[in-house]
Amino acid sequence: MQVPAPIEYERATSVAHAIALRSQKGDEARFIAGGHSLLPMMKLRLANPKYLIDINDLEELFYIRENGSEVCIGAMSRHRDLLDSDLLAKHFPIFLDAERVIADPTVRNRGTLGGSLCQADPAEDLSAVCTALDASCVITSSEGQRVVPMHDFHVGPYETAVQDNEMLTEVRIPLRPGGGSAYQKVERRAGDWAVVSAGAAVWIDSGIIVDGRVGLAAVGSNTPSIEPAAEALKGATPSEDLFQRVGEIAANNCSPETDGRGTAAYKTHLVQELTRRALRTAVARSQGQEV
Repeated sequence: MQVPAPIEYERATSVAHAIALRSQKGDEARFIAGGHSLLPMMKLRLANPKYLIDINDLEELFYIRENGSEVCIGAMSRHRDLLDSDLLAKHFPIFLDAERVIADPTVRNRGTLGGSLCQADPAEDLSAVCTALDASCVITSSEGQRVVPMHDFHVGPYETAVQDNEMLTEVRIPLRPGGGSAYQKVERRAGDWAVVSAGAAVWIDSGIIVDGRVGLAAVGSNTPSIEPAAEALKGATPSEDLFQRVGEIAANNCSPETDGRGTAAYKTHLVQELTRRALRTAVARSQGQEV
């Protein structure tokens, strides 16, 4: 039986306490909330922190609320909270699309938004969702806060912009008129990691897409944000030809690998098809249509 290496453990009582502990221990420490990604990696000795800081008591980070021109989500919001949120259902239905196909009820009841983003797994769903929505991440240290755009948050596979003396505390998503969003995922079985997934968000004014984004998961290390797709969407009129073209752009800007979930060619085909479907649904939702 595989077991983690010996560790020390402490339960944080506040954000300030958690950050102080992390600052003291540096790169030997990791925060733990749901633990569904970290603990399996520790069992396999792929992650070897010497100190775990439990942040499950940080109720100050449990919230989903509208704040002026943004929706703010605390980093400790569970998957279940995102799925059940009327506010997110109203403004960003892409969250509901994604959360319905993330893992199983046990994981959704414990896993958190912050943990998902900070794990920075290339196959993780919520990174693609937040990138498509043009979200920003609030990173807190003992010296204050800094706000990092989602497209700069992930430095590489399993690496983020969060430093050893910092903590992700909030995700902010701008509220803009004419918005619509959607998420599409192909998985081998219910709740599995994606074979391929694609998220899309558009903002439409007078029949023209004034802004749009596509985010992918499970098809390479640098595909949460597809900038050429955003460029093609901006200023365009929604149409099946446009969706097809943007799907082709997405397919040309990913780098899937052949593995047990499928060949690289199959995954590339899925990128094109799922991007097209997500865009079609996002546009329909922006126009108040049922899909």
